Amino acid sequence: MPTPSLAALPIRRLTLRDLNACADLSEDRGWPREEYKWGLLLAAGKGYGIDDPDGGLVTACVVTEYGPYSEPDLGAIGMVLVAERHARQGIGRRLMRHILSAMGTTPLTLHATPYGRPLYEELGFKVTGQAEMLHGHFRPGGRTAAVNTRAATAEDIATILRLDEEVLGTDRTHLITRLPAFADQFRVAEENGRIIGYAAAWPNMHTHVVGPLIARDTETAQALLTSLAAGTDRPLRTDIDVRHEELRAWARERGLAPVALNSVMTYGIPELPGDWSRRFAPLTVAAL
Repeated sequence: MPTPSLAALPIRRLTLRDLNACADLSEDRGWPREEYKWGLLLAAGKGYGIDDPDGGLVTACVVTEYGPYSEPDLGAIGMVLVAERHARQGIGRRLMRHILSAMGTTPLTLHATPYGRPLYEELGFKVTGQAEMLHGHFRPGGRTAAVNTRAATAEDIATILRLDEEVLGTDRTHLITRLPAFADQFRVAEENGRIIGYAAAWPNMHTHVVGPLIARDTETAQALLTSLAAGTDRPLRTDIDVRHEELRAWARERGLAPVALNSVMTYGIPELPGDWSRRFAPLTVAAL
């Protein structure tokens, strides 16, 4: 039997049963396997992919929807990957066109590497911002922020959800309510008994990723990041909106070195909704 052409292979929905195949695809492209992150994305979002007749996946990606369940008001595209042996054959473009069709009029966002950005621009995405990836062992020091932080409790969830929707401009309940189980640390910042920020640190390979990081101001963000760093011996990784120059400079002074600069892109909206001044880092660049 002849092998079907790539253009004839059907695009299908992925599930958690495809977790290992997705991790294999990441490894094939030189990315970390990131099974833990894939598990979250496939559970909270919608995975799409093409099966390789020779085994594994030709391509994969995940779309995480936000807002009302039946009528999402924003979708985040992440983990767009094409197997090395099938690269540069238009497969990524075909998968992205399928996503655009499936999402209809729903506005979209993604974080693009310099390598992927030309394809997304060709499809109509516009660069609306940048995020700097920082990585390293955090070194405490300097003036201690006068902001109280503590571990989040079940009683805090409703308040955190209200704050998150206010800052993000959309409802992320299905992601945020997974944080107590997904993250190794989940903390809030308080002032006079009122929550003014929250953050989580979750395990990814040999690091702890700090995200989301939502805070009233830079000092609050610093206090949350410092408190998370105190709870782990692993290096930290986070992706900070470049407009938060003060936090980025502070993080670099404490051992987090710049690793990459990725473009934040949108489709169907001129910029992300919400209040960027309190949105310091996403849960993951593959979601929001």
